[in-house]
Amino acid sequence: MNRRELLKAVAALSGYAVMGGEAFLQQAQAASSLRLTSRQIHLLDEIAETIIPATDTPGAKAAQVGKLMDVMVRDCYTPVQQAAFMQGLATFPQQCKATMGSEFLGLTQKQRHTYLVQLEKEAKEFNREQGERDAQRKSQAESENKDNSYQTQKEFEALPLHFYTMIKQLTLLGFFTSETGMTKTLRYVAIPGRYDGDVPYKKGERAWA
Repeated sequence: MNRRELLKAVAALSGYAVMGGEAFLQQAQAASSLRLTSRQIHLLDEIAETIIPATDTPGAKAAQVGKLMDVMVRDCYTPVQQAAFMQGLATFPQQCKATMGSEFLGLTQKQRHTYLVQLEKEAKEFNREQGERDAQRKSQAESENKDNSYQTQKEFEALPLHFYTMIKQLTLLGFFTSETGMTKTLRYVAIPGRYDGDVPYKKGERAWA
């Protein structure tokens, strides 16, 4: 699975285009000094593990997706997206405590799952409203710059998605680009053999990396 196919898969699973996707494809590096603390990375690992828990195969924490998020946010997010992510990360513990009576790290696995399900619903509504705002902003920008509408579209930056949606996208992206995800969850062949267009499939077999 190449990078472009992976981004399409993550977008399909999260329901939205992957933030920082173009920079990820181009291996671009933004000039940013942003660094997550070890405590923040630990929290991200625990959130990610709730999204992709360990079963008979390793989960997101084993793939160290928190460290990947640190790199992705620093190197692929725009300053506006970085600010939204950091704001969401800073307020996440307090919001969780206000809703669940404890910060995320103090919750049981069942409680963590319950809270993230609630955030998923909140994120869906938030992203819908952001999409409506984006449509209005883009329409206004195009009407104000009719002589160069192509450049306007090229430079247009959509409003950031909900913090949980960012976390979910980065979790999926980090896990399925990791050695753990590639070799222990998916099936991986480093040097493919001959093309076979009719491979027998047994129910429950893992997908190919």
